Amino acid sequence: MDSAAVDRFEAGRSRLASLAYRLLGSAADAEDTVQEAFLRWQAADRDRIEVPQAWLTKAVTHLCLDRLRSAQARHERAVGDWLPEPLLEGDAMLGPAETVEQRESVSLAVLILMERLSPVERAAYVLREAFSYPHAEIAQILDITESASQQHVHRARIRVTAERRGGEEVDPASARRIVEAFLAAATSGRTERLVALLTADATAISDGFGLARRLLRYTTCKRVASYVRAGFTPTAAKRRLAGGSPAMHIAMVNGSPAILAVTGERVVGAVAFEVSDGKVASLIGIAAADRLARLDEAWRQRDPDAPIINAW
Repeated sequence: MDSAAVDRFEAGRSRLASLAYRLLGSAADAEDTVQEAFLRWQAADRDRIEVPQAWLTKAVTHLCLDRLRSAQARHERAVGDWLPEPLLEGDAMLGPAETVEQRESVSLAVLILMERLSPVERAAYVLREAFSYPHAEIAQILDITESASQQHVHRARIRVTAERRGGEEVDPASARRIVEAFLAAATSGRTERLVALLTADATAISDGFGLARRLLRYTTCKRVASYVRAGFTPTAAKRRLAGGSPAMHIAMVNGSPAILAVTGERVVGAVAFEVSDGKVASLIGIAAADRLARLDEAWRQRDPDAPIINAW
């Protein structure tokens, strides 16, 4: 393959990776998918490809659909073992973020909700909301009719909007105040302080330090507060799992405020927040090392602010 063809592919690699990440929720799978698309691009009769970007977008989308439809993916998602891979602010894989729709489409909460969509609904929704494709082009990419594209996007919007908790955008200063207040309440051991910071219909999802056989799910502010109080109470066993007494930092993850637990230079846990009317509407806790690998790598390259708790 000549250098011009390689350069043409590389010019669009970040965009293709961002598309694949939104469809799969996994940075590692997204990178594998883009590399597979490169191999197809390498083997294709490129002289017959009139619009390379459209060809590559369709190739990546269909490779993602194949992964979503695979037996392994269906099993993992059906039994509740799946959570998206969080990404630190500034990661190129987060992709376009100029509009509210683009930013929302990559939030952890929306990635989780999109698991309830069919693969084609998910693809149509992402192509429309995150990349602003017209329905005529979505139809060509997915090999469906234009009216079917409209119906898939409409159904996806209704389901995502109806089931989402919170999700309002907050500026960095407000996000920091909310997270600081939440962490102070969580480490105080007083459930009533936490309840005051949660919406009445607050929810929480956690992978239980990466050790739980199924995701842990909590609903109502009192149950969420009890879970958070217990989770943020340090014990010798938790410190052994974390490899010491982690520092607590505030960061932005997938566009949402988050707490990162850091031992040495290693991120050992992340809790992302969705906010509504100044209160926490949902929490997503991730500690499994394989889900944190890319975020951890990005964190090591940062010069972070001082932690809000030096040693938990």
